[in-house]
Amino acid sequence: MQVSSSMIIPVALGLLAIVFIVWIVSTHNRFVYLQNLIRESWAGIDIALKRRHDLIPNLVETVKGYAAHESSVFERVTQAREKAVGALGNVENLVQHEQQLVSAVNMLMARVEAYPQLKASEHFAQLQQELIDTEDRISAARRLYNGNVREFNTYLQSFPASLLAGNRKSADFFEVEEIKVREPIPVKF
Repeated sequence: MQVSSSMIIPVALGLLAIVFIVWIVSTHNRFVYLQNLIRESWAGIDIALKRRHDLIPNLVETVKGYAAHESSVFERVTQAREKAVGALGNVENLVQHEQQLVSAVNMLMARVEAYPQLKASEHFAQLQQELIDTEDRISAARRLYNGNVREFNTYLQSFPASLLAGNRKSADFFEVEEIKVREPIPVKF
């Protein structure tokens, strides 16, 4: 069977149209996939932050038993926690409130240094270990989330995918300081 020269152009245009449609569909699907990855990885951060938020009242109550006159610190931690809990799910607001919470808890942990009997308390040590584990979980979830955000933002800004980005916006990274619950190991010679 011979192909006539008059058939080559319509066949070539048809193949080109099919390739173009496949590219559009695959690019759209890649955006959807990356956005879902971001949502999924954000859920991991959300879970870890909820765990942190649940631990903080126990930590405050334990410290209150030993350092009752530090009421301004307890109040600051409690208010920061309430704001952070209220902002869960919204990356932009949450970063600001989590930063305030971390700062308040770090202040609380610094005050703990003045109470050796508190540091020796088994209950406090257990809470501190749980907080360390939670901070590790948050850190791991944050790395996963930020990696997915980086991949999405790169794809969004890359040519030719950027031509089909539409009204999609770059995703925000989740970057907050960690609670300082690990003590530096003293080295003495």
